[in-house]
Amino acid sequence: MVVLTEDSPLTKLVKKGEAEQLARTKGLQTVGDLFEFVPRRYVRPGQLTDLSSLRVGEDVLVVAEVARATSRPMRNRRGKMLTVVLHDDHGHELDVTFFSAYGHEGKLHAGVRGFFVGTIGAYGQRMQLTHPEYELFDDDAEGEAAVEWYRTHRVPVYSTTGKINSLQLRRLVHTALDSVDRIREPVPEPVRAARGLLDRAAALELVHRPGVDDQPSRGLDRLKYDEAFVLQTILAQRRKAVESELATPRPPRPGGLLADFDARLPFELTAGQREIGEVLTAELASDRPMHRLLQGEVGSGKTVVALRAMLAAIDAGGQAALLAPTEVLAAQHHRSITAMLGDLALGGMLGGAEHGTTVALLTGSQAARARKQSLLAAASGEAGIVIGTHALIQKHVQFADLALVVVDEQHRFGVEQRDALREKGIRPPHVLVMTATPIPRTVAMTVFGDMETSTLRELPRGRSPIATHVVDGDRPGWVDRTWQRIAEEVAKGHQAYVVCPRIGDVDDEAPGAGDGRSPASDEDAWDVDWADGSDDADGGEVGDGLGDRSGDGGAQRELTGVYTMLATLRATPALEGVRLEVLHGRLDPDTKEATMRAFADGEIDVLVATTVIEVGVDVANASVMVVVDADRFGISQLHQLRGRVGRGSVPGLCLLMTQGAGELAAERLAQVAATTDGFELAQVDLLLRREGDVLGARQSGRGNSVRHLRLGRRDDEQVIADAREDAFALVAEDPELRQHPALAAAVAMRLDEEQAAWLERG
Repeated sequence: MVVLTEDSPLTKLVKKGEAEQLARTKGLQTVGDLFEFVPRRYVRPGQLTDLSSLRVGEDVLVVAEVARATSRPMRNRRGKMLTVVLHDDHGHELDVTFFSAYGHEGKLHAGVRGFFVGTIGAYGQRMQLTHPEYELFDDDAEGEAAVEWYRTHRVPVYSTTGKINSLQLRRLVHTALDSVDRIREPVPEPVRAARGLLDRAAALELVHRPGVDDQPSRGLDRLKYDEAFVLQTILAQRRKAVESELATPRPPRPGGLLADFDARLPFELTAGQREIGEVLTAELASDRPMHRLLQGEVGSGKTVVALRAMLAAIDAGGQAALLAPTEVLAAQHHRSITAMLGDLALGGMLGGAEHGTTVALLTGSQAARARKQSLLAAASGEAGIVIGTHALIQKHVQFADLALVVVDEQHRFGVEQRDALREKGIRPPHVLVMTATPIPRTVAMTVFGDMETSTLRELPRGRSPIATHVVDGDRPGWVDRTWQRIAEEVAKGHQAYVVCPRIGDVDDEAPGAGDGRSPASDEDAWDVDWADGSDDADGGEVGDGLGDRSGDGGAQRELTGVYTMLATLRATPALEGVRLEVLHGRLDPDTKEATMRAFADGEIDVLVATTVIEVGVDVANASVMVVVDADRFGISQLHQLRGRVGRGSVPGLCLLMTQGAGELAAERLAQVAATTDGFELAQVDLLLRREGDVLGARQSGRGNSVRHLRLGRRDDEQVIADAREDAFALVAEDPELRQHPALAAAVAMRLDEEQAAWLERG
């Protein structure tokens, strides 16, 4: 028998093609990955097997003999159907049906015995298994041994992948457990004892080979702790590395740019804005780099808090960089910050304020002349604030003295991208990360655990309430009333958004037309991956996967594109004379900028857009939003979108239009309509989404970083909190894990090369 380690590739156990399939579909590349692939349920064999005791809907493993097998051609498609009749020692029967006889016809014939695993169904008056997994006995001795094993053990059922079924996976896991010389133990013995944890080897046996009276959940509890402990160790190392660096202190300067800005504010800061501002001021004055997450409700005023911190950094002789995920958002920030500063943004110019500075914009698709001016302004120090997209991260971008990095919508960036900008400072700059997506505690502890967290919950004065209603798109009267409602708002002098899940084709001139393409995935702020270097990845299309994610299933319909919707609205009598325009990420930057400016200036009545307007867009006169195919958007994204209305003195209205939504999708929409509390919705959203969506490779390592923990569940939240306490204490004493080689190896397995290099750089 070959001796394996947990780092051994699965090609040591299976054929290359099967290993590639396991890696592609399940993320399993090593023996250690295989150990972490836990069964989704267990079957208790009990008595083997009185077929008369079976019940419809029951998950079963039966031992039986094939009484007869017959095949016949299919009526409506090519191929043959195989029907097998099993019987037990008492003559009771159970039908087994395969809608494709291929691969089964030659094996299942009268007289063979084996195990059959599946869910009992019914056809006519007879019970049946449809396409069960099965394992046949080669001889009586093997059969007796197998029967004896099944008498004393629960049977694990794994999720299948392609041609590799649950029984094959079970055999593969058993072989691996028997072949690994030593199971790695990443959790130190004192921690295991204090937390009452099983040894990892015993836990794996409980999970994959539980006795009939064992509790596999005890083993899974240990794997959950391991997962949390390793992730928290990574975060603890990151924080330790940051704390060991020296930053240039940026103490406050009375009578400077910040003081002038505060004196001109046309509104009063909320208590939360003032409190967090004081925290940021103190951390900027420290010689340890600030590393803080600022989260807040939609419209809670995070930008003002960040701008005040940037002005404080400028007062102290440094510069600030604001990193935004899309060109639309970067341009919006540039426009709004320049407007808020007024003559304070005209430093060195005629009419500029005495303490003024300049605000530069840097994006990948700028004209060469504008780009060169921004690069020079950043490098010379002329620009106190430089706002940009991924273009800021490029090697040729230099700063005179970068004091503060502000990252907007952090979930759209990787850790490495954030740190690439940090490296542009003479010394490590202070970092403020902002997110408009409220983050539940479990996610904050698991994704952003290397940062201190501040939260803005209250809304500034003057923000208006937003009413949200679900519109049944299958009722023509409701749809007509929706467009009439927009017309009424426009007649009052207000503006509207109509948000579509995809762009479509510019040639979609007739209602219902489409280009037939499968939309690109951009389902939700959690899932967007901007790491491909695309400077303006805000195409804004929403993938069909949302419907699948919700568990609704069912046939997929073509989603509505902005050009199809534009044609529909132009043909709607109620909207005759209304000024309509489109906005999406594939438009050239000048067109996007001109369109947003025209909408902000009131020259466009209705903006038909993709999710490119999801964050950062601030038009106080917009009072109504219609989200088309709303069932295909995530909860957090819908909450972000509706935050674009009700930003002034006019109450906001958000209409969620949907057609044929499944039960779970309808429940999602009802939850969004029921509350405007983003933190409450974030918790609901977390419980509905796959954990892999929340923690991707960009944040915590290769593959799905969370396999066992269910973020949002109270019990698992306590596991994360316990592991966090233990990991941070351990790293405080041994930052490089020199005394804990098994833990160091487990950390290395979780990290990709770039993240590992970051930790080594410290």
